[in-house]
Amino acid sequence: MVFTAQQIAAFTGGIVDGDENVSVSTFAKIEEGTKGALSFLANPQYENYIYDTESSVVLVNKDFQPARKVNTTLVRVDNAYESVAKLLQLYQSMQQRRTGIDSLAYVSPTAKVGKDVYLAPFSVVGDGAVIGDGVQLYPHATVGDNAKIGDNTTLYSNVVVYHGCVVGKNCILHAGSVIGADGFGFAPSEEGYEKIPQIGIVTIEDNVEIGANTCVDRSTMGSTYVRKGVKLDNLVQIAHNVEVGANTVMSAQVGVAGSAKIGEWCMFGGQVGIAGHIKVGDRTNVGAQSGLAGGNALKKGGQTLMGYPAVDAKDFAKQAAALKTLPSLLKEVQRLKEELEVLRNNTK
Repeated sequence: MVFTAQQIAAFTGGIVDGDENVSVSTFAKIEEGTKGALSFLANPQYENYIYDTESSVVLVNKDFQPARKVNTTLVRVDNAYESVAKLLQLYQSMQQRRTGIDSLAYVSPTAKVGKDVYLAPFSVVGDGAVIGDGVQLYPHATVGDNAKIGDNTTLYSNVVVYHGCVVGKNCILHAGSVIGADGFGFAPSEEGYEKIPQIGIVTIEDNVEIGANTCVDRSTMGSTYVRKGVKLDNLVQIAHNVEVGANTVMSAQVGVAGSAKIGEWCMFGGQVGIAGHIKVGDRTNVGAQSGLAGGNALKKGGQTLMGYPAVDAKDFAKQAAALKTLPSLLKEVQRLKEELEVLRNNTK
């Protein structure tokens, strides 16, 4: 597939600065650009690469002012990062999707399978399962008994959707993710721990993407919910009876304990820990390695938090700055104590 700079500008609502007829057929990072490649510059940290890049076209923000001559063709857009994302989506949508049921796939006679599906070798569809139109199951992907997979959803290799769970339309589940394993529920007894049966399900709504080796546990009763548009990175843990609000994103190794309720449009950095049974308001942003332990302040949303327990990001920055001075402060306190002791001795 080949696109000219003018076609790219038309698609992104941009303006060509240079040769509008130059063409590209692939994508490349700006520092690794080659002839015929499209790159982008959104972070000023990478500006130095634009002056020597071999890429034929580079997307830049409209307000970009080069410090010296640029040899490549620029397409000026409102937001370079968003524009390249749209172009990548367009490129991917033009790739031919695989179809057909391989002879080595297992499909239960009681399952319902839609049109234009792809079931790879060793994929499994259990009793009573429902597979929507355009679904793709890669090798060793397993859809359990009575589970439902919505139209145009992709399950990559070794994904497991347990019995009864529901996955919506246009979802992507990456390799090794597990939907509907038992929640971590045990009751202490004199002889150890008695397992509490987890008889609920997991409901994944439309347009959700779940990273590799991420786990979403089934509920004790009812359902664990991952609402529409949520994006979960690799190695995220969503415990039983949790609800993750629409369009929330979580980076790698975020852990959400049981029955927590997460609002819409929240953003969580890597390794954030969220305690059980708490409520986090809409549009809450939490920095990496922070811990949310509860409190009414979390419910109001619209905050940026950091630290453990998480506090307002500005307060956390002040705390971090103060912590750096602690060694010298301790020395000063010790010196003052010694001077005070001398004064006391002189007054006796």
